[in-house]
Amino acid sequence: MVLALVKLGEAINCGQVDATLVPCVPYLTQGGNPTGPCCDGVKRLIAMTPTQQDRQDACECMKTAAARYTNLKPDAATNLPSRCGVTTNIPISPTTNCKSIP
Repeated sequence: MVLALVKLGEAINCGQVDATLVPCVPYLTQGGNPTGPCCDGVKRLIAMTPTQQDRQDACECMKTAAARYTNLKPDAATNLPSRCGVTTNIPISPTTNCKSIP
C-alpha cells in the first residue's frame, strides 16, 4: 500500500495523485466496481486536497494521467466518488476546466 500524505502548506504533486489513484485504473478502464484500495485512494486524495489550489493541481494531474489511458471510461471516472460513497469538489473527468474548481 502506498501512503501519500501532504503536510499543511505543501503543494500536492502529480506523483502523489498518481500513486493514490493507481488502484483505480482497472475500474476506470474496464468498469465493474471500484476496489477497496481504489476507494481508499479516493478518500486519501480528498484529504490531501484541502485548499482550492490543491484541488486545481490534483485536477490537472488527473487530466494528464487520464490522457495516458485511451480506454478510460468517462462514466466510470465521473461516477468514481459516488461509487466509493464520498463527495468531492474535484470532478474526475478528462474534460474538466480545473481552474473553475472551488
